[in-house]
Amino acid sequence: MIVTSAVRHVAAGTAALLLVLPVPAATASSVTEPSPPAARYIDSARLHRSGTQVQPLSDSVDRPSSVSALSWLVADASTGEVLAARNAHRRLPPASTLKALFAVTALPRFDQDLRHTVTESELSGIGEGSSMVGVQAGYTYKVSDLWNGVFLNSGNDAVRVLASMNGGWKSMARQMQEKARALGARDTRVVSPDGYDAPGQVSSAFDLAVFGRAGLQDPAFVTYASTRYAEFPSGDWSYGIRNTNRLLTGADGVERYPGLLGVKNGYTSNAGNTLIAAARRGSRTLVVSVMNPQSGGGLAVYEEARTLLDWGFDAAGRVQPVGSLAPLREKAKEKAKGTVKEAKAASGRSADASAPKAGQAGPHSGTAAAVGPGDVAALAAPGRAVSREDVPSRPWAGLPLALVGASLGAAISVWLWRRRSTRRSDEGV
Repeated sequence: MIVTSAVRHVAAGTAALLLVLPVPAATASSVTEPSPPAARYIDSARLHRSGTQVQPLSDSVDRPSSVSALSWLVADASTGEVLAARNAHRRLPPASTLKALFAVTALPRFDQDLRHTVTESELSGIGEGSSMVGVQAGYTYKVSDLWNGVFLNSGNDAVRVLASMNGGWKSMARQMQEKARALGARDTRVVSPDGYDAPGQVSSAFDLAVFGRAGLQDPAFVTYASTRYAEFPSGDWSYGIRNTNRLLTGADGVERYPGLLGVKNGYTSNAGNTLIAAARRGSRTLVVSVMNPQSGGGLAVYEEARTLLDWGFDAAGRVQPVGSLAPLREKAKEKAKGTVKEAKAASGRSADASAPKAGQAGPHSGTAAAVGPGDVAALAAPGRAVSREDVPSRPWAGLPLALVGASLGAAISVWLWRRRSTRRSDEGV
């Protein structure tokens, strides 16, 4: 009876101990790396091939038609995915679409309310036949006025002044070249920052789309690029200027494109008509570039851009990307971001299974901080070995079996000692 009672006490004590002890925290061997998200394969060499590149996911998607330009491209501005292109890396004169690169490079460097008095030297060297907004030496202009002159009137005089304020003409060309390389635009060679024809100056539909996409990330760029009309100062009075992008204004019989964000058009006798255009429809923004249409007259560049935008919005989700506008480091960053996001999602699912319900305290409330999804994601980050020290600890983690054994042994020892003492007392009696 005494033995049975002792065993019952030990069993009850052991069961109680198991109930109050928490479940051990995960050890290093139980923390596993989540599988990386499946990435869509994009052949980076495809855009270097000649001809039209497009990969429909079904027979219901047709290729862009009625586009005669020597080179063109349509891409998702948010992701950088190229939906279709023709001769994307063919190097051609860019004309004033190069001003998009000028703006991406110089726009962030000026306070838009800064006032500047123009000198004669700043207006020297403007190419014959250049488009101009009417900047005059001796007059004082706000920087925002000069940018209106660049975007709306494609004013080479305004470009000259802003370039002078930013280190000079040659310095500006070097800065633009460096910016182009940083953005992953390898086809562009900058000689004249205003886009005026110059020996050796070239760009490509791919690079122009890169510049347009980069500009869309700057609110000031978007504001100027999408402005239809503005007042340009001239001493004590001002005059109106209108954006020369007909898709934006609807001028000269060209129908306005819904949701157009503008960007930049251009023309020279050597380059023909060129255009970077961006438009938003719902939550989607597309950017297209068109270089030198071969038919349809001077306004064909706008209609061909319209065709590409319509096709791009219609084909969204129904074509496999044929390339990307994102520079290599941006692609690597996005891939890493996707992997971490997947890790957090996996850890969140695991944490939800054991997390206390709303309004309830966790099993170790007040003694140790709860492990959040971010902590687990950090532990499970790809390429990082997890050591025991890295695993969040909890009270008694890893000890239940040892404590149970020690408690059982101690209980039996106490029982034997009391049994022996009882026998001695009985013999003494």
